[in-house]
Amino acid sequence: MLTSRNNSLIKKLRSLRQRKARVETGLFLVEGIHHVGAAIEADWEVETLLYAPDLLKSDYARDLILASEQKGIFCQKTSADLFRSLAGKENPQGILASVHQRDASFADLAHFKHGVAIIAPQDPGNVGTILRTLDAVGADALILLDGGVDLYHPKVIRASMGAIFWQPVIRASFDDFLAWRKERALKLIGTSARGKSDLKSLKIENENWILLLGSEQKGLSPEQISACDTLVSLPMWGRGTSLNLAVAAGVFLYGLMN
Repeated sequence: MLTSRNNSLIKKLRSLRQRKARVETGLFLVEGIHHVGAAIEADWEVETLLYAPDLLKSDYARDLILASEQKGIFCQKTSADLFRSLAGKENPQGILASVHQRDASFADLAHFKHGVAIIAPQDPGNVGTILRTLDAVGADALILLDGGVDLYHPKVIRASMGAIFWQPVIRASFDDFLAWRKERALKLIGTSARGKSDLKSLKIENENWILLLGSEQKGLSPEQISACDTLVSLPMWGRGTSLNLAVAAGVFLYGLMN
């Protein structure tokens, strides 16, 4: 059982909270019973599973560790105090894992019908929440354009509630995205306060489409707007002038999918 914060494995896992270490190692941290279970169920490559026996409260967690050992995953016990020092939240569930990252491409979207693309998102919580919503509505993929937040930031993983392990996420340039969208003949639906249409008046008529969202700060540029087939907005009846990006995405997705 590990007890020292100076242990090399503990140092490596702690470093994965930094983007530089995630880039250099190709690994990321997954914390919590549900999230680690989703990674294993979805057959992502888990390098190390760390657990604190004194913090485990459920039979599912213990069964998950046993099943991981049987699959050949390296499982390491640690003291509760050491685990708490490594955990990213209060009252940790006593289980976390380092997992190998995956790089998806447009070639993985052979059966794409509906999804979301975001221009350079800055808030990891928004990206994770949008992934969770995509999974909930039965959409097909998330596309992150022109950089922005690190897909494997711990807040993305946590906010996605496991959806990141089931939803394809493509990282690409806007130009490459436009070429793929043209090849697939997808209807591009832009979102902007300047949109002339709203969800009630938008007619999809069994078309395949992708919802294009601008970044939290800048929205869509004139060039990006001009690439859209249609521009939609949400009515704002209160004093606010905009919605949180993930909230707006959820409203649009449920409106378009139902």
